[in-house]
Amino acid sequence: MIEPDGPLSLSRQSVLLGVSRSSLYYRPKGESAQNLAVMRRMDELHMDYPFYGSRQMMRHLRREGVTAGRHRVRRLMRLMGMEAVYRRPRTSVANSEHRIFPYLLRDLEISRSDHVWCADITYIPVSQGFFYLVAVMDWATRHVLSWRLSNTMDASFCTGALDDALIRATPEILNTDQGAQFTSAAFADRVLEAGVAFSMDGRGRFLDNIFIERLWRSLKYEAVYLHELRNGLDAERIIGSWIDFYNEVRPHSSLGGRTPGETYRNSARAA
Repeated sequence: MIEPDGPLSLSRQSVLLGVSRSSLYYRPKGESAQNLAVMRRMDELHMDYPFYGSRQMMRHLRREGVTAGRHRVRRLMRLMGMEAVYRRPRTSVANSEHRIFPYLLRDLEISRSDHVWCADITYIPVSQGFFYLVAVMDWATRHVLSWRLSNTMDASFCTGALDDALIRATPEILNTDQGAQFTSAAFADRVLEAGVAFSMDGRGRFLDNIFIERLWRSLKYEAVYLHELRNGLDAERIIGSWIDFYNEVRPHSSLGGRTPGETYRNSARAA
């Protein structure tokens, strides 16, 4: 919104926008190197023990010699978009401006491409910070249709990934969790405008979206944790290369040894 080299001075632009000029020069302070190292380890632990809440995460870290209080661990988990997986009653009321859609996949047989898609977000550590990765996947064939990286947890990169996928096809149902990015009006409207039925998991139930959770585990152990990702460019290059490998080269046991890419294309031709 602010144009440093625009026709108006920064002072005039700040007056018109009703913001302090000093705020134009503010650069948010990132996490310390120590916190980034802790977050990297927490991400690894979450892959192996997704049921860890902040207390158990804190205990595990302390056993490894990491001094971290529960408030710190809980804050970092929230920053990473990390939530313990377990069944629990719904104890909070959703924001009235955010719609929560019912889960539509119970007892549904999903055996063909573009019947159901799923989308999810995960945390990607890099040397000097971190990014968030969103992907859209075809449920039946495990084919990754689109993905995007972002340094903020807003809805725009999720709607962008959805738009990229919708260029290829339109599913009957899209399933996500109840994260704020997916319950936002911008994302929900995009889904409904495309004529797609919107399905959402119960809170804390990653097993409702198990296939994309398995994708994250494979991505991190086969690519992210094996490379030193210095920045977003490294992350984009490594992730893009691995997703191409996953889609077109890596045989999938649940697909009879076929790749997700060829299974998706064959299913689409047979429809």
